[in-house]
Amino acid sequence: MSMYCDQCQETIDNEACTVTGVCGKDAQTANLQDLFVWELKGLAYLAEEARADGIVDQDVRVFIVEGLFSTITNVNFDPEWFEEQIREGFELRRQLRERYENEVGPIEDADLPEAATWEADESAALYEKAAEVGVLSTENEDVRSLRELLTYGIKGIAAYADHAYVLGEQKDEVFAFVQRGLAATLDDTKSVDELIGLVLESGEVGVEVMEILDSAHTSTYGHPEPTEVDIGVRDRPAILVSGHDLKDLEELLEQTEGEGVDVYTHGEMLPAHAYPAFEEYDHFVGNYGNAWWQQHDEFEAFNGPVLMTTNCLVPPNDSYADRTYTTGVVRFPGLPHVEDREDGEPKDFSRLIEHAKETEPPEEIETGTVPNGFAHNAVLDRAEDVIEAIQAGDIRGFVVMGGCDGRHPEREYYTEMAKSLPDDVIILTAGCAKYRYNKLDLGDIGGIPRVLDAGQCNDSYSLLKIAMELQEALGVEDINDLPIAYDIAWYEQKAVTVLLALLSQGVEGIRLGPTLPAFLSDTVVEVLVEEFDIKPVDSVEADREAILEELESSPLVPTPPA
Repeated sequence: MSMYCDQCQETIDNEACTVTGVCGKDAQTANLQDLFVWELKGLAYLAEEARADGIVDQDVRVFIVEGLFSTITNVNFDPEWFEEQIREGFELRRQLRERYENEVGPIEDADLPEAATWEADESAALYEKAAEVGVLSTENEDVRSLRELLTYGIKGIAAYADHAYVLGEQKDEVFAFVQRGLAATLDDTKSVDELIGLVLESGEVGVEVMEILDSAHTSTYGHPEPTEVDIGVRDRPAILVSGHDLKDLEELLEQTEGEGVDVYTHGEMLPAHAYPAFEEYDHFVGNYGNAWWQQHDEFEAFNGPVLMTTNCLVPPNDSYADRTYTTGVVRFPGLPHVEDREDGEPKDFSRLIEHAKETEPPEEIETGTVPNGFAHNAVLDRAEDVIEAIQAGDIRGFVVMGGCDGRHPEREYYTEMAKSLPDDVIILTAGCAKYRYNKLDLGDIGGIPRVLDAGQCNDSYSLLKIAMELQEALGVEDINDLPIAYDIAWYEQKAVTVLLALLSQGVEGIRLGPTLPAFLSDTVVEVLVEEFDIKPVDSVEADREAILEELESSPLVPTPPA
């Protein structure tokens, strides 16, 4: 095999991509990403040694989380960039070690794992080493599975931490766990039980970092408000923004004001329309298109330039590649790139804006509106109405159908599930999984929409916050006694973090689909089933009946009259 990658849901045959990635990542890039992650683990190991002696390096902390973010599925496809980052990692490691030895004392190579000492400059040496250090270098299948699960959970944590960091919010304990968790994957003395403990701890940190990101978003842009988002078009040149980064969107909106250019969102950026801070921009006009995997057709039809701010990039067709811009950790060979901020100044989107002025308005692909903005604050403002409706039997319960969308035809399951749920069941969602059903006319219950969209996958904290607040308001000791069932779709590593976050709060009985992760060994699956009753999705009919039974078994749901 020329590569080995099993970190996303669409991996070949639900085993691994071994020639080229379904995502479009070639073997060269995949192997360099393996080497980069291995290097980051070594850097984390050294950083942990330094931290034990009171040395915390800010540049190392940020480099590790940004580096991990760059290796998430559909983020960065540029092998030359990864070579540069690997070499920068060597330099950061040398500086940290020099500081440690000056302040504490010498440290021998023999006391460090190879990932913390190995380095080379020539590209050929990098590629040779990259072929040796992928996930298969851990021979024991169960240990490998747990190391991967921990690593992928940490990748999600790193992505959320990076988003919060950009907005000025950070917590050292999160960065510290990222380093400690990564370092543990290099420690051959760690038992299976110890690795399981770290996996569960990563879920707890996942909750913490999502709360930090939620605070960063709401303190900067206000709490999302229920909003009907236009999905039609206007007759002006425009820019399409995809991904998740609200800071990039904010700076672009500021720089396009008065320029005769409209701005639309795509994919996971849809929830931006619900933030009060963006209401002032008259040229912020609506959402265009659907989930990330449909971008070939939608970017083609949009006509104007597209800005990819985070993950979700599909390798572009030649017909629109010259108007697809990347920024942050997102890169693809040959695509124009908007460089990072320097000295606190905003990013410079002038090239993108001038490009937009030369293009035709977007082609209309649909009309109407979609509801958005039902994050925890908006939902909990109506908590009394929700509780009364549950107690009156008007709301039978909730089904959390958050997570990711993807290309597999099996994902039509989520559309059919949404259609099949009875009129007294509400769907809670966040992430691009919503595109499977958010444009269906499912109605409302006493003015409460049957699809409550909390936002991006980055906003999944809202789903947990709503459950925890209802648990407290209803006086329920066990979160599993709430009339809430979980039927979650996953695709990439942030979704792994969300899953682990739910498990850390004691949530049981989660359905996960459309397949269980390929990187889980049979033994690890057995542990998850035994401890948390995790299960793969079944048919819509079978799961619907089981979900309704779960909802009706809640002690809070009134027993229907005989």
